[in-house]
Amino acid sequence: MKIGIDHYCYHRFFGDVPKEQPKPGKSLTMEWYIKRAYELKVDGISLESWCFPRFDAGYLSEIKGMLDEYKLDRVYAWGHPDGLEGGRNEKAFAEMVAHIEHAKAIGADVMRVVGASLEFRYEPHAPMLEKLTRWFQEAVKTAQASGVKLADENHIDFNSDEMLALVKAVDSPYFGINFDTGNFMRVLDDPIKGMQKLAKYTLSTHVKDLKPNRQASVDDWFFFS
Repeated sequence: MKIGIDHYCYHRFFGDVPKEQPKPGKSLTMEWYIKRAYELKVDGISLESWCFPRFDAGYLSEIKGMLDEYKLDRVYAWGHPDGLEGGRNEKAFAEMVAHIEHAKAIGADVMRVVGASLEFRYEPHAPMLEKLTRWFQEAVKTAQASGVKLADENHIDFNSDEMLALVKAVDSPYFGINFDTGNFMRVLDDPIKGMQKLAKYTLSTHVKDLKPNRQASVDDWFFFS
């Protein structure tokens, strides 16, 4: 097992502050985050695309150099917060495909992506999954050419059976799962049973320990805090 840190652990310090949370008194940099991971002696990190200050070749090369120097495994993460919006956002699809090259530039062989989110969980799932299947089948062509595998996160949208159906329908060794234990709980799906179904398709993970927040509504994403 390899232990890593996800960029979202520091999300407030990079400017993403939900209304339910206090604003921090400072901001952090990409370079600080990478150095901190090295100091903590973890095996790797996930780097969120929205936390990058820019994407020019020179800067991405510098980031790759730091990651290589510290011998950190890396996942490039795209799609916060709503990703492809269940197959509705064509602009987001084009953006996702373009970011595959950024993943390659920093030396990542896995890129976490987001097909939908909690904003779409109560809408009909079958049409979304059908559209996402077609889009991911198209995207993996670019991913395979770049040597980057796409890992779709269960993002408080689909349960484990639906995620399994999606990965089987896309049917590519360059497409799998970013398995989020907490997000399966948030759609009332047992994460252990989910992992038994999805383990062999899992390319990266988000591991959380949750408990109910009794001050929150069950409809709030942070009910399971």
